[in-house]
Amino acid sequence: MTYFWLAGAAVLAYLIGAIPVSNIIARMVKGIDLREVDSGTVSPSNLYRAAGLRPALIAGVFEVAKGAPGPALIGVGRHPWIAALAGALAVCGHNWSPFLKGAGGRGLSTATGALLVVAWPAAAVMVGGLLVGGLTKKVYPAMSVALFALLPVAAVAGGIKELGDTTLVVIPIGLKTGIVLLQRRSAKKGGANETPASDTGQEINPVS
Repeated sequence: MTYFWLAGAAVLAYLIGAIPVSNIIARMVKGIDLREVDSGTVSPSNLYRAAGLRPALIAGVFEVAKGAPGPALIGVGRHPWIAALAGALAVCGHNWSPFLKGAGGRGLSTATGALLVVAWPAAAVMVGGLLVGGLTKKVYPAMSVALFALLPVAAVAGGIKELGDTTLVVIPIGLKTGIVLLQRRSAKKGGANETPASDTGQEINPVS
């Protein structure tokens, strides 16, 4: 029975994480799909650029919160590494949501929610990054710094165990970042290999 409970909680963590809260709010407030706006990420930061501060703050609260139920249901005290795995699954759901045909965000907010249950000192670092990023309007650079500080803080605060749990939760962030960088690099190479419009006799439109 315990194994079925753990498996069910893990699946639930993924499904809750996959709920595209930012995109739902974007559609409600502006009638837009965040996949087609600015960076294309389904995240509070992209929602902020598209719809303003208030919708982004509301979405941010829910995006953080949806990382916590899975690890909380499993219980850090009883099954610590499985709780961390549930947190990672919630982040995977956010990053590659089946409700958005595999699209999603970068996982920063949802990972913060999972870490609040799994390793609160690491979560404090993430919250600090979110606050600094929100105040400076540079969320991604601020969170990048927070991610670099994350593992050393976890190691000092909780030793090898907490370091391992924290690493497991944030692995999907690294995967998503790597995929995005590879896609951008591939796009740049593709653009460089295209024949310039001026060489084909076509007029170049500087606006498009």
